[in-house]
Amino acid sequence: MDKITGQRRAVPHLFPTTDPFDQRMLDVGDGHRIYVEQCGRRDGIPVVVLHGGPGGGCSPAMRRYFDPEIYRVILFDQRGCGRSRPHASVDANTTWHLVADIEHIRDVLGIDRWIVFGGSWGATLALIYGQAHPDAVAAMVLRGVFLMTEPELDWFYGGHAGRFWPDLWAQFADLIPVEERDDMIVAYHKRLFSGDHVQEVRYAQAWAMWENALASIENNGALGGAPAEYARAFSRLENHYFVNQGFLTEEQQILNNMHRIKHIPAIIVQGRYDMICPPESAYKLAQAWPKARLRMIGKAGHALSEPGISAELVRSMDLLAENRERIGF
Repeated sequence: MDKITGQRRAVPHLFPTTDPFDQRMLDVGDGHRIYVEQCGRRDGIPVVVLHGGPGGGCSPAMRRYFDPEIYRVILFDQRGCGRSRPHASVDANTTWHLVADIEHIRDVLGIDRWIVFGGSWGATLALIYGQAHPDAVAAMVLRGVFLMTEPELDWFYGGHAGRFWPDLWAQFADLIPVEERDDMIVAYHKRLFSGDHVQEVRYAQAWAMWENALASIENNGALGGAPAEYARAFSRLENHYFVNQGFLTEEQQILNNMHRIKHIPAIIVQGRYDMICPPESAYKLAQAWPKARLRMIGKAGHALSEPGISAELVRSMDLLAENRERIGF
């Protein structure tokens, strides 16, 4: 985004939550129906929001990063999670199904090009979508970059992040027999898909708690357990994608295909102390992307709600709005 300039205002406030002007269940085939909503300005700059996980779902708080007088905000729950149905289903649920769903939403809503906004797994999906459909993307705003590589998965599920949080790692790992701990993703997969609902919920809550406890720099210990059915959907979907390496065909697929989106302006917002998606991936991505600006937030972890990250995301969306003509709006 080397052509985008302008004064950065003081730390902005999040915008008030606005009600959707359109909510619908969209049939995307394969037995799946996904929840889609639109809010903000009907004729505004379109921006699609890609939530994390996989399996996290969208929430009203995600509307607050966009000026409702400027942006037409499209949020949706990806297959199997949130209000989409069937709940917690991994059938016909891959990265490429989600990429097709995003294009289907764009087609149904009659949008030519849009800004793609995503964090964590949402950043992964944004990059893969952009590389598949570069002509549909005007700009990207990414947070907490995850490139779906083996070293990143090994960091979080191989005990490396656990060296900073040994007490919480022990709670996560002790549910698995010692002889299976060499591959925690596979070990949890066996139990999350056991067919025993009680067991699935127990391991789902442990999986979700391990991730949620490390999300914010302000956290200092285990958090309360997530609601059973939310945890089951989140954990099953996330594990399903991770055990299949994101359904990518190359270990460095995103970085190997950066030439497809090199012309697209982007802002990358990354917490310096992100324990879930360490900053190395964001740095590598920015190095491979001449049109991207990396904003490293000094006192911040992974969570969207981190004050420094929230402020920078609002600033980023304001900056794009101020330079709308340069990105084609």
